[in-house]
Amino acid sequence: MPLITVTYATSSETPSLKADIAAAVSELTAKILHKDPKVTAIIVKSADTADWFAGGKSLAEQKRASYWLDIHVSEGTNTKDEKAAYLAALFERMGELLGPLHNETYAHVDEVKGDAYGFGGLTQERRYIAGKLEVSPRKAA
Repeated sequence: MPLITVTYATSSETPSLKADIAAAVSELTAKILHKDPKVTAIIVKSADTADWFAGGKSLAEQKRASYWLDIHVSEGTNTKDEKAAYLAALFERMGELLGPLHNETYAHVDEVKGDAYGFGGLTQERRYIAGKLEVSPRKAA
C-alpha cells in the first residue's frame, strides 16, 4: 500500500523509461520492503536535466542523471537494515536505467502513523485491527 513518487532527470530518455522505472521500483519495494505490488501506487515524473541543479551546476552541464524518490509506508513495518538495503538497491538500479547518477541523488522512506494513513477509505490501523479480529475492516470500530 505504499505511495511512491519518483521524479528523475536524465539525458538518456527512452519511450519505455517511465514504465521501466515503475517496474523496477515496484520490484525492489516488494523484494526488500515486503510491500504487496497489488496495492502499491507509483507516480513517475520527468524533469529536464537543464532544470535540475546539484552542487551549483545543472545535471546537463555535469552530464549526470539524478532522481528523488519518496515512499510512504506505515510506521514500524520495516527495519533500519531493510530501509538501508532498499536505498542502496534503488541507487544501483536507477543508475542502470538513467545513466551515471550524481551523488546528490535522494530517496526518502517516510514512515507514517497507521491511524493517519491508508487506502480505499480505510486506515492501516483499521485494517490491522480487522485482521486481528477477523472481521470486515469497515465494521471494526
